[in-house]
Amino acid sequence: MTAAPKPQPSAKFVTGPTLKHVVVMTATGSIGLIAIFVVDALNLFYISMLGVAELAAAVGFASTLLFFTISVAIGFTIACSALVSRCLGRGNRMEAAEMAGASLVISGATTALLAIVIWPFLHQLVALMGAKGVTLELATRFLQIVLPSTPILALGMCTTGILRGVGDARRAMYVTLGSGIAAAVLDPLFIFGFGLGLDGAAIANVLARVIMLAVGLHGAVYIHRLVRLPDLQRLTQAARPFFAIGLPALLTQVATPVGNVYVTYQVSHFGDAAVAGWAIIGRIVPVAFGVIFALSGAVGPILGQNFGARRFDRLTSTMRDSLLVTVIYVSAVWLLLAIFASPIAALFGAQGLARDMIIFFCHFAAGSFLFNGAIFVASAAFNNLGFPTYSTAFNWGRSTLGVIPFVWAGGTYFGANGVIAGWGLGAVVFGVLSVVVCFRVIRRMETRSTAGPQEPPAAPPPSAQSPFSTGKAATVLPE
Repeated sequence: MTAAPKPQPSAKFVTGPTLKHVVVMTATGSIGLIAIFVVDALNLFYISMLGVAELAAAVGFASTLLFFTISVAIGFTIACSALVSRCLGRGNRMEAAEMAGASLVISGATTALLAIVIWPFLHQLVALMGAKGVTLELATRFLQIVLPSTPILALGMCTTGILRGVGDARRAMYVTLGSGIAAAVLDPLFIFGFGLGLDGAAIANVLARVIMLAVGLHGAVYIHRLVRLPDLQRLTQAARPFFAIGLPALLTQVATPVGNVYVTYQVSHFGDAAVAGWAIIGRIVPVAFGVIFALSGAVGPILGQNFGARRFDRLTSTMRDSLLVTVIYVSAVWLLLAIFASPIAALFGAQGLARDMIIFFCHFAAGSFLFNGAIFVASAAFNNLGFPTYSTAFNWGRSTLGVIPFVWAGGTYFGANGVIAGWGLGAVVFGVLSVVVCFRVIRRMETRSTAGPQEPPAAPPPSAQSPFSTGKAATVLPE
């Protein structure tokens, strides 16, 4: 049997140019992430080829609710990555491994409970979003197949948090890229090859999540040996710092789907064609701006390791570099979307109102990601520097005050395109404010550090009182 490779160095982000770290982590993260989003878009494309209008709308409704469960998993991944990277920044690899193991257990158990609670109410929840008739039944059936795999998704995503926390961007990319490739193969096979239609798309989704988890565990457990399962006492102790970050991060992530639910509700007033258009926009956004989504995840471990090492100068430079990447990337993509708006709409077979909405988004609303990207980057900083409630406040502000009045007014006076315009405009104020507050927080932390190191509210101090600093043996996976 081949011996496992030796673990790589722990805190690689505390030295070297921060811009290089930001670009490398973002580039590798975006490849895997965009692969998943491309496959998701292809999934909707395959469904549209079946020629049943209600199918595309059903996927739109189902995706909105699934986005909620995915957001919960992302919140827990943020907590895992933040705590692992901090431990590594302090030079404590054993504590990092034990925190990683506890994060996996907590994430899996919590999301399993969430799926059990939501499953009996799927029909009612989809109906509340405005789905009716055949569309309602199809969306509910799709969710009944996919929802039970939520814990598998959460565990797979958590392994990416571990890998990013240790700085292994390449293997973190493999996790999401492997899932995307699997879905690209399985989707047409189950939809057309086995003739299962929408059910086939749902089954392929579940199998892709299983592959994601397998690849992630290989990297975190076998390659890095950075997972140690805690006993009950240590699990209980680990829950406090985990949820101190995880719950606010979860609330932060849930804010977006809550806002999207309201947008979906307003769009539904204009018929299934409008919902289909909104569903297609929902596929275009992550493919076009996947790099920005990846940036928010990539910058977290860089900030976490440097915070653990008390390198406040590198925190500031990391934030500036991240915002620079955001402005350059979004500006380039916005230009491309505006140029190719009509071909993009044609690619999905969109007609009438759906086509008008897609073109309007590409020409105008896509520019709002200059400010959405700023919120993402600032949120990553807040979560990893021990101020997750700030992230929660700004994201909920954007998803409520920055969505409801704008979307309502847009829909009331300008129709379906007005809904999209309102959704985009709401990001401007909160994007600017979040960045201003973020830099002030970093400056305040640096000033206070002159009086001696202080651990953030969301993590235990690196002392003998740490729940992972005792000499009691932990279970190792696998030796």
